[in-house]
Amino acid sequence: MTKIAIINGPNLNLLGKREPELYGNKDFDAYFLQLQSHFIDFCLTHYQSNVEGELINEIQRVGFDVDGIILNAAAYTHTSVGIGDAIKAIAAPVIEVHISNTFSREDFRHTSFITPNAKGLILGFGLDAYRLAIESFLPKL
Repeated sequence: MTKIAIINGPNLNLLGKREPELYGNKDFDAYFLQLQSHFIDFCLTHYQSNVEGELINEIQRVGFDVDGIILNAAAYTHTSVGIGDAIKAIAAPVIEVHISNTFSREDFRHTSFITPNAKGLILGFGLDAYRLAIESFLPKL
């Protein structure tokens, strides 16, 4: 069974409440249950923290035991050299996701310390970005 860890960064615990015009009305826990019921051949886990060091610890903890990581580092995407370095240090491939299109937002959101170390980047598709990221781990046709 393919093991995928979903790791979410700061303020993503407020999905469904925070800026619904940008992030939608659904909270991540409800969406995660939908992902689990759809991808029954995957072992999906979810972790969220607002603390940079805790995100690094989780990346390091799972980074040698899972088949892939889906990472939405949120605001830390644009500021955390440490998270970028943690991705370089692990074996698991990382797909970077963002709910919004970061390139249509403020200029500072156009820089990512994650992307240069990630297998891929999916952004601007709302919560569906997570589904697309999981599908990237399906066997290729």
